[in-house]
Amino acid sequence: MWQGQVEAIHIAPEAAGPAAAVPIEAEVIEALARDTGIVLEPGASRRNIVTRSVPLNDLVGVRFRVGEVVLEGTRFCEPCRHLERLTRKGVLAGLLHRGGLRTVIVQGGTIRAGDPVTAVQETLFRSRSG
Repeated sequence: MWQGQVEAIHIAPEAAGPAAAVPIEAEVIEALARDTGIVLEPGASRRNIVTRSVPLNDLVGVRFRVGEVVLEGTRFCEPCRHLERLTRKGVLAGLLHRGGLRTVIVQGGTIRAGDPVTAVQETLFRSRSG
């Protein structure tokens, strides 16, 4: 079983708060720089949570805890042309199929840099009568 952590949180100054939790792996941002020479600051990815040691692509349909918050991965957060226009050419191809994870917030709370990221163990309860 994996256990990761929140490396950074990025919320745009004009935002009242995050409308969604969209994590991206720090390792992906590092690989982008190593493989393509494109250095992308974590906040420039337009994803608001940077994780380390978290297999985000494996979490579609899975619940996981980030600090106090429980998220459920819904689908990959593929890069778009708008992101490439805001950053530089090559970002779209460099982040394809590894651009983060769209989630729904199942249980709200606080997330801080350094918080653990762990899988949520689902407990199945069976009645004693059956």
